[in-house]
Amino acid sequence: MWGLVRLLLAWLGGWGCMGRLAAPARAWAGSRGAPEPSLLRTRRSWVWNQFFVIEEYAGPEPVLIGKLHSDVDRGEGRTKYLLSGEGAGTVFVIDEATGNIHVTKSLDREEKAQYVLLAQAVDRASNRPLEPPSEFIIKVQDINDNPPIFPLGPYHATVPEMSNVGTSVIQVTAHDADDPSYGNSAKLVYTVLDGLPFFSVDPQTGVVRTAIPNMDRETQEEFLVVIQAKDMGGHMGGLSGSTTVTVTLSDVNDNPPKFPQSLYQFSVVETAGPGTLVGRLRAQDPDLGDNALMAYSILDGEGSEAFSISTDSQGRDGLLTVRKPLDFETRRAYSFRVEATNTLIDPAYLRRGPFKDVASVRVAVQDAPEPPAFTQAAYHLAVPENKDPGTLVGQVSATDLDSPASPIRYSILPHSDLERCFSIEPEDGTIRTAVPLDREARVWHNLTVLATELDSSAQASRVQVAIQTLDENDNAPQLAEPYDTFVCDSAVPGQLIQVIQALDRDEVGNNSHVSFHGPLGPDANFTVRDNRDGSASLLLPSRPAPPRQAPYLVPIELWDWGQPVLSSTATVTVSVCRCRPDGSVASCRPEAQLSPAGLSTGALLAIVTCVGTLLALVVLFVALRRQKQEALMVLEEEDVRENIITYDDEGGGEEDTEAFDISALQNPDGAAPPAPGPPARRDVLPWARAPRQPRPPGPADVAQLLGLRLREADEDPSVPPYDSVQVYGYEGRGSSCGSLSSLGSGSEIGGAQGPAEPLDDWGPLFRTLAELYGAKEPPAP
Repeated sequence: MWGLVRLLLAWLGGWGCMGRLAAPARAWAGSRGAPEPSLLRTRRSWVWNQFFVIEEYAGPEPVLIGKLHSDVDRGEGRTKYLLSGEGAGTVFVIDEATGNIHVTKSLDREEKAQYVLLAQAVDRASNRPLEPPSEFIIKVQDINDNPPIFPLGPYHATVPEMSNVGTSVIQVTAHDADDPSYGNSAKLVYTVLDGLPFFSVDPQTGVVRTAIPNMDRETQEEFLVVIQAKDMGGHMGGLSGSTTVTVTLSDVNDNPPKFPQSLYQFSVVETAGPGTLVGRLRAQDPDLGDNALMAYSILDGEGSEAFSISTDSQGRDGLLTVRKPLDFETRRAYSFRVEATNTLIDPAYLRRGPFKDVASVRVAVQDAPEPPAFTQAAYHLAVPENKDPGTLVGQVSATDLDSPASPIRYSILPHSDLERCFSIEPEDGTIRTAVPLDREARVWHNLTVLATELDSSAQASRVQVAIQTLDENDNAPQLAEPYDTFVCDSAVPGQLIQVIQALDRDEVGNNSHVSFHGPLGPDANFTVRDNRDGSASLLLPSRPAPPRQAPYLVPIELWDWGQPVLSSTATVTVSVCRCRPDGSVASCRPEAQLSPAGLSTGALLAIVTCVGTLLALVVLFVALRRQKQEALMVLEEEDVRENIITYDDEGGGEEDTEAFDISALQNPDGAAPPAPGPPARRDVLPWARAPRQPRPPGPADVAQLLGLRLREADEDPSVPPYDSVQVYGYEGRGSSCGSLSSLGSGSEIGGAQGPAEPLDDWGPLFRTLAELYGAKEPPAP
C-alpha cells in the first residue's frame, strides 16, 4: 500500500507541477532557417516543471517520476524525445515515444540531492530538432534515514573541583546528514544518559554543565558522562547517536597540610657538624602540584639556635639539620615546635583553612668520643732573639671534654719545625727554645702542636702556634754596598764625590737613624758629611788630594742609636782620574800616565813573550814531525814485509797470483837461525844495513816458523821497531781438513815438495791453489 502511495505522489509531483512553456516563434524560426511568417504567433510548446523523486525507494520496476510533452507531437509517432545530462541513461531513462521519465534505482539524497538534465524533441526520421533543448531538474526528496553522529567524540574535559552549579564544562555537537529544511529529520535534541546527578546538558546547544556543588577531587577525580543526540525533535521514531565525555576534576588548594603525628623524636651525635641532617618531617596534603608545596619553620627560639629546618627540592619534606656545634656535656636534649604552611593559598577557599599545622620535635644529643679541646683556637707567642736554649716561650693547654681529669700529651709536629728550634713539655704543653733564634734570619715560626689523650691515641687535636722572634740591637750598621768611586783631577774644593747609604739589619725601632764619621784633621784628603737621614756625602776638601800611585782608601765609621750602641768601620775607594770636558773619565792614575792604551809595559812584555814561546814550540814540533816521516818512508820502500800493512785491496780471490809475492812465507824451512852476538840496539838507526842471512832448512811447524821470523825481525838493526810483522794468518792445529795457508806448503825455492795428490783430486776450481802449493797442473779435460 505504501508503495502505491509513493508512486502516486511521484506521478502527481511530476504531472501536477507541469506547466506550458513555449519559445517565441520568431526565435525558433530563425534558428531553423525557415522563412518568417508575418503576423503569426506561436505558443510555448514545452509543458514541464521540476520533478521530485523520493530517496531510498526500491520497487520491483522503474518508477515513473514525470512526463515530457511537446505541442509539435500530434500523436502520429513522428516525434522522438531525447534525455541527456546527469544520470541520463543510467539512473534516469525516457520513453522516446511518450516522453515518460523513469528512475531505475534507489537514490540517496545525502550522496546527491538533485540532478540536472537536458530534454529535446527531434524528428524521428531525420533527427532534426523540433524544439530547442531545455534544461530541467530532478530533486531527491529527503526521508529520515541518517542517525545523528558526533564527529569529534569521544570528548575529554577538565573542570576545577568545588565548582559552582552550572559551571560550563564542554559543548558537544552532533551532525545529522538529513535535510534540515525538510521536516524534522535533522532537528536534534541532547540528553544525558549516564552521569547524573553530577552533570547536565543543554537540550538545544549541547553544553555540558555541573549539576551539583562541591565536587571534591580527593573523593572522585574522574567522571564518565554519556550524551545522546536524537533527531525528529526527540520524538518517538527518531534516530539517535551517543558519545562519551570524560570529565576530570582539576585540583585547587582546598585542603590544609596535616602532620600525621603530633610528636617527632630524633637523635644526633654531638660530633655532628653544622649542616648535618638530623631527620625529615612531612605534613600530608592531599592536594597536587603547587597546591601541595609547603614551607617549614621552627617556632621556639630554643630550637632555632641549635637547629634549622628547610624544605627539600620537591617542596614536600622538611629537612632538620644542625645549625651550630652540639655538646653533650652542656646540653643533652632539645625540644621545640615545627610549623608547616602552604606556600600558595587561594583566597576563594580561605573558609576551609587555616592552611598550616604544628607538630612537636624532640632531639636527643648522643655522647661521642671527642678529641682534646684547646683553650684557644690559635696561639700567638713571642720570644726575643739570641736567647739561650731553654728560654720559655709560652704554654698551650687542652682538656678532655669527656673526662676533664684525663691526662693529655703534647707534641710538635716535625714538619712544622724542620730546624728543631723549639721543644715542648709533653705533660704541661710548655714551649721553650732549643737553639738561639735570629730575627734577621727568620721572624715568624709557625708550629703545629698536637694534643693526644693518653687513654686513646686516636683522639687527638691540633692547634696552630705562631711564635714571633723579637728584635734586639745585635747588628752594627754597614754600607749599603761597596763604594768604588772617582774624582776628577780638575775638581774644585767642596765638590760632591759620592752619596753613601747605610744599612742596619735590625728593626726600625732599635735604630732610628745611623750616624757617619769620617777622617779628621788638616791632613785629611776627603771630608764626610752626615746627612742625618741614613746617608752621608763624600766631599773634596779645600786642599786637593796630592797625586799618588794607588787609589785613596777613605775610612768611615758608622754607629746606630740602639741599646747597646753598635758601630763599624767601612772603607770607600776613591781614584783620582783625568776627565774630559763633559765630565766623563778619560784615564785614571797611575796607568793613564804610563800607557795610553790602558796596559802597562810589564803586561805587554809578558804577552809578547808568551806568543813568541808558543810560535817556537809550533815550529819545532812541525820540523820533528817532518823528519820522522821522511825516515819512515825510506825504510818502508826497502822492507818487503811492509806490503802486508799497506796493502788495501781485496784481490781477485784464489785465481789472483799477481797481487803480491808470497814466496817469502811459502817455505817454513827457509827461515835463518838468529845471528850470534849481542842484540842490536833498537833505539837508533844503523849506519849500514846488515846482509840477509841464508835461510837454512828448519822445522815445518808454522808456530816455530813464526817464532823464528819474529826473532829475525827483532834482531835486524836496519828497521825500526815495527809490530806489523806479528800479523800472520795462523789457523792452529787440530783441523780435520788441514790448513789452507801457504806458510806450511813446500815450494821450488828450498825444501822438499809436499804431496800434491789431494789437491789434484779437488778439481779445476782449485787449480790455482794447487799451483801455489807446488802441485802439477792436471791435464785439461
